[in-house]
Amino acid sequence: MKGLKLFLSILVVAALIGAGIFLAKGTVAQAKEAKTMKVAFIYPGPRNDGGWSQAHDNGRIYLEKKLPNVKTSYSESVKEGAPAEKVIRAYVNQGYKVIFATSFGYMDPMLNVAKDYPDVVFEHCSGFKKAKNMGNYFGRMYQPDYLAGLIAGFMTKSNYIGFVAPFPIPEVVREIDSFTIGVREVNPKAEVHVIWTNSWFDPVKEGNAAQTFLTNGADVIASGVDSPAPINAAAKKGKFAVGYDSDMAHFAPKAVLCSRVWDWGPFYVKTVKAVMDGTWKSESFWGGMETGIVKLSPYGPMVPEKVKKYVEAKKKLIIAKKYDPFEGPIYDQKGNLKVKKGQILSDKDKLSLQWFVKGVVGTIPKSGS
Repeated sequence: MKGLKLFLSILVVAALIGAGIFLAKGTVAQAKEAKTMKVAFIYPGPRNDGGWSQAHDNGRIYLEKKLPNVKTSYSESVKEGAPAEKVIRAYVNQGYKVIFATSFGYMDPMLNVAKDYPDVVFEHCSGFKKAKNMGNYFGRMYQPDYLAGLIAGFMTKSNYIGFVAPFPIPEVVREIDSFTIGVREVNPKAEVHVIWTNSWFDPVKEGNAAQTFLTNGADVIASGVDSPAPINAAAKKGKFAVGYDSDMAHFAPKAVLCSRVWDWGPFYVKTVKAVMDGTWKSESFWGGMETGIVKLSPYGPMVPEKVKKYVEAKKKLIIAKKYDPFEGPIYDQKGNLKVKKGQILSDKDKLSLQWFVKGVVGTIPKSGS
């Protein structure tokens, strides 16, 4: 009988220990789940557009790889304005604690939602408005733009370069100006012609704009839009192209001189880490090439060594903060001196830029102001 009682006691103890172990495991699992951070991304185009949205999605994937406790979701081809606000609110209601909105037109919708949910962190790409729980972030793409302009200026023979542009907002005007400053530095006779598509992602319009340039004699097409359509149009005519957003060499390896590239991953990791450890604060981040958020892709095989050396020397100066593409003297289209020799256009003026430099052929519609 004693032996039976001892046996039963052992069984009870074992059961209790087993239950304890089970509960412990359950507690650990629950703790892990509790630490999981839900992060959402909103894109203006398809996540595989080959350009802007894909660059952000690459950053999202990088984030998940670097931070295993982060779960991400995304919405693609979201229209600006009210549709964007609806999507942002939906993510908040689903328990997402960090939301990245990746288009200029998402700024006001995101701000509206941020005011209603103070415990959620909102980050807006390319805008300028902030709140206690909403920051904004961007990169100084005008630096790689300038370097790409140097290459285009060296490589053009017709001195006619076409720039396919989306909207006439300061961000885009700044890119066209810095690109043209690079072009004219090495080739004062070259001109940069501009066509506006009034869309971030419209392959048909973008391809047609590039075709117009090519018909008029352009031998280099620069893209400021989100699809590879301008690059493909140039390649079909045996002309050169300058890619944007992502490295577009794989679309047309014989045409792409270089691409101006966004690398968002490290910024996304840094931001989400800060939220998780409680150190995040609302700020306006505008990083240059020294931060790695903006880059120039590897050169195409057609770019001569002497051109590479010239560009690399300028790149080093920019990264070391010893040179700025908007260093004077700079003149506008009408020949007016806008930046005096020895001076640099201020960040405030760069962020509100609404005039073209000398060498640009085109106008800025009033809607861009």
